[in-house]
Amino acid sequence: MIILRRLYTIYAGLMFLLTFILLFPVFVICIWIPHWEAYGRKVNQFWAKAYFTLIFLPIKIEGKEHIKKGQPYVYAANHFSYIDIAMSGFLPGDVVYIGKSSIRKIPLFGYYFSKLHIAVNRSSLKSRGEVLIRAKKYISKGSSIVIYPEGGITTTSAPIMSKFKDGAFTLAIEKQIPLIPVTLSYNHLILPDDGKLLLNFKKGKIVIHHPINTQGMTSKQLAELKQKCHDTIQEQLLKDNTIIP
Repeated sequence: MIILRRLYTIYAGLMFLLTFILLFPVFVICIWIPHWEAYGRKVNQFWAKAYFTLIFLPIKIEGKEHIKKGQPYVYAANHFSYIDIAMSGFLPGDVVYIGKSSIRKIPLFGYYFSKLHIAVNRSSLKSRGEVLIRAKKYISKGSSIVIYPEGGITTTSAPIMSKFKDGAFTLAIEKQIPLIPVTLSYNHLILPDDGKLLLNFKKGKIVIHHPINTQGMTSKQLAELKQKCHDTIQEQLLKDNTIIP
């Protein structure tokens, strides 16, 4: 079984590198031509769909009907696995991801990510502040933002989440746009954060929950919004993973 997992992981890794290298010139064109960044993110979505098809890993998506075309959102998702960002490519609309700053060090991929998305140094208060400013600019242009409010892969008890940080909820309230909880149900089983970096073959699932309206909310409701989002995702995780809370 371990041998099969290792072979599958090697194949998936090769497919990731091959598809990225093939698409990299397209990403560069979209980065270099002014105002073409959104097209680069559309290519990003095509890449996600093509990649998961090539590694024979089907993704079930629930709740796409909740998304209104042209409406920017803040998506807040659980974060248990390195595969989370790749699977977030299935979220509809012009979507900007917020990821850790160490991504910048990865050759080619770091360049692509830092130009089309947002990298943050979570240990730096200044960096976190700059990220919020950049995110607000993207929202003003009509883009949605994906944030993993646990602040990284921090839990040791998946599918139980860590506490959420404030950034996603501050952003949604300040921009007065809907916040959407997103559950990535099985990523901790597909690619566990156990140090082995071995894939399991299991169907993926994304649940896009009902948007939470932030119109009229102020910072006084931040804790309430954060708790509501956390409860929504955690309830779905427990349901999908058949764990009794």
